[in-house]
Amino acid sequence: MRIAQIAPLWERVPPPKYGGTELVASLLTDELVRRGHEVTLFASGDSITLAELEAIHPRALRLDNSVKEYGIYEMLQLSQVYDRADEFDVIHSHMGCSALAYARLVKTPTVHTLHGIFTPDNERMFKHAKEQPFVSISHAQREPRLGLNCVATVYNGIDTDSYTFYPQPSDPPYLAFLGRLSPEKGTHLAIEIAQRTGWKLKIAGKIDPVDVEYYETCIKPHIDGTQIEYLGEANHQQKNVLMGNAVATLFPITWREPFGLVMVESMASGTPVIAMELGSATEVIKHGKTGFLCDSVDECIAALDQVSTIDRRVCREHVISHFSVQRMVDGYEAVYQQLIDARFAKNGKARSFATIGK
Repeated sequence: MRIAQIAPLWERVPPPKYGGTELVASLLTDELVRRGHEVTLFASGDSITLAELEAIHPRALRLDNSVKEYGIYEMLQLSQVYDRADEFDVIHSHMGCSALAYARLVKTPTVHTLHGIFTPDNERMFKHAKEQPFVSISHAQREPRLGLNCVATVYNGIDTDSYTFYPQPSDPPYLAFLGRLSPEKGTHLAIEIAQRTGWKLKIAGKIDPVDVEYYETCIKPHIDGTQIEYLGEANHQQKNVLMGNAVATLFPITWREPFGLVMVESMASGTPVIAMELGSATEVIKHGKTGFLCDSVDECIAALDQVSTIDRRVCREHVISHFSVQRMVDGYEAVYQQLIDARFAKNGKARSFATIGK
């Protein structure tokens, strides 16, 4: 197949530290190339990929203070993609609703992965283009009331081989929290759990501009460098070490998390996850086997008394079976083929993996 992948310009692909969407786009793109597809990645110029890279800007926009209007570069990127639409058998957008208006103007099908959440504003655009093919990253993410044409659910995958397995936590023991330091990720609840139980907590993650006030008022006053420690942003290796050595990873979200890659990364390292039972958590965690699903801080605290019963190898095997790159790419290949077949069926023809792009 001839496939175009469109990634956000805010972060490099793959991201050097935080960036779930960009990590998924990177793993998907490179595995498609390994499988023999002709793939073009539209992303920032500092991206690293096995595919052909097309860039509007030389580096991730988050790193360029000279850029004042992010939307301009996004429009330039999407114009570049859809000016070349006839060169591809399928286009895959990781841009939320941004590509919807463009996709409706060309014959080449575009599949839109729903990496984020629905808001009162973006719902207007999603409903406007509801006939476009969408892929959800969890069943919990879907909003039937919007009437979107969700053709499949494809769970995010990780390269499990790149995660070292830790058969037991380090001594002295501690809990881990990774992710954006934000109210919806529940960083303040992770701190509450640690303070009420006396556990040491190690926190890693980025602070977005919108969350600076939250950090300054709700998080920073509790960081003492002894019981509550903030390590800043963590790269892949640092995340693996931090989670792998932990007794458990806390995931006390306060929103309907669309997927939650941290849960998968933790379990791949062998570390069970204690999470609030919201959003995708019920689809990612196997309660009592790879972690615990809780309804309150009190239940999270109670789960800490049971976490030693979890077999850490089962955590890793669960990820290998359900959330590997290979499993994810199998799902997307099937979606691509479905869309291509639907297009050519209109002309009384059928195309397959063997003939696409030849």
